Amino acid sequence: MWSRPSDGRGYANFAVAEPPLKLALIEGRPGEPTAMDHRGVEVGTTEEVHAATGRLSGLGLITPVEGDTTCCYSLQDKVWVHGPGREPWEVYTVKSDAPDATSMHPVGASPDASCKCGAPAGLPENPAGACCG
Repeated sequence: MWSRPSDGRGYANFAVAEPPLKLALIEGRPGEPTAMDHRGVEVGTTEEVHAATGRLSGLGLITPVEGDTTCCYSLQDKVWVHGPGREPWEVYTVKSDAPDATSMHPVGASPDASCKCGAPAGLPENPAGACCG
C-alpha cells in the first residue's frame, strides 16, 4: 500500500492504486499551526465534477463551484460542500500542472502566501436538515 510521493515542491502527494487513496501533505512553516483543513475526492473529468455538483445540490446542499482555479501546483475545476460534521469537502479534477510555486496560494492572497488550498473563505453552511444522502 505504501508508495513514494510523486512531488517534492513543498508538499508530498501520495497516490495509491489499491486500495484507492490519495494523500497530500503540505509543508508547514516554523511557528505556523498545521491542521487537516479539508478532504477531497479526485475525479477524472470536469464533467464528473459537474455531475457531483448536480447530485449534491439536488440533496439541498450548498455547492460553490471553482473553475480553472490554481491550487497546489495544478489547474483544477472543483465543487465544495460541507459534510455532516461541517468539514469541507471538495470534488475536483486536475486539468494540468501549474508552472511554479507562485501558483500555489489561497484565493485572494498574494502569490508569496503559503498554500492553504482549502475551502473558499466564507463557504456557506448547508441548510438545517440537509445531509449527504
